[in-house]
Amino acid sequence: MSKTRVKLFAIASLALASLSCSALQDIQQAMTNLAQLKFKLAGVSDFQLAGVKLAGRSSLNLTDGASLLAAFQRGALPASFTVQVAAINPNAASSGSRSPSATIAGLNWTLLIDNISTINGDLQAPVTIPAGGEQVLIPLRMNLDLVQFFRDKGYDHIVKLALALGGASGSPTRLTLRAKPTVTTQFGQITYPSDIDIVDKEFR
Repeated sequence: MSKTRVKLFAIASLALASLSCSALQDIQQAMTNLAQLKFKLAGVSDFQLAGVKLAGRSSLNLTDGASLLAAFQRGALPASFTVQVAAINPNAASSGSRSPSATIAGLNWTLLIDNISTINGDLQAPVTIPAGGEQVLIPLRMNLDLVQFFRDKGYDHIVKLALALGGASGSPTRLTLRAKPTVTTQFGQITYPSDIDIVDKEFR
């Protein structure tokens, strides 16, 4: 091998080593940014049970009670509501070309009510979470038949559960969203290696 070829090989090797080191640092930074994303259940809104609106209510009147009881006796109490998922990206905002903002491409989730696994779904469209800790709400629409999952607990239990979730004092305390986020990075989409439990008590 000529001296010229040896020099070129040496220069190419050094350049490749430098590029690999830079790429590894970029990957490490991307994974660090990814790990900083946090989620929390922020609320439940627009709750309806068999067409009866429960928002702001602590009890049922006779007409609505009779309607829901008849639906239960027919074997179905369809519930529809929106779960608000709060997401934050505490990575420091940057004016550089490589913004640490995060785009959530997917959020494959399963809804647990009182620790009972019910329905599952995913995002309808990507959501970008800007850096700097700004909270972004991700609305997830839920549609499920409560009788299917809580028939053995009876009508009264189901109605009380629905009021607890979507009534006057409603909160997501009895809900858990077991999710596996997929985030878009400069290296492509990265999916979390395992599920995370999103609850209302704390950001996770």
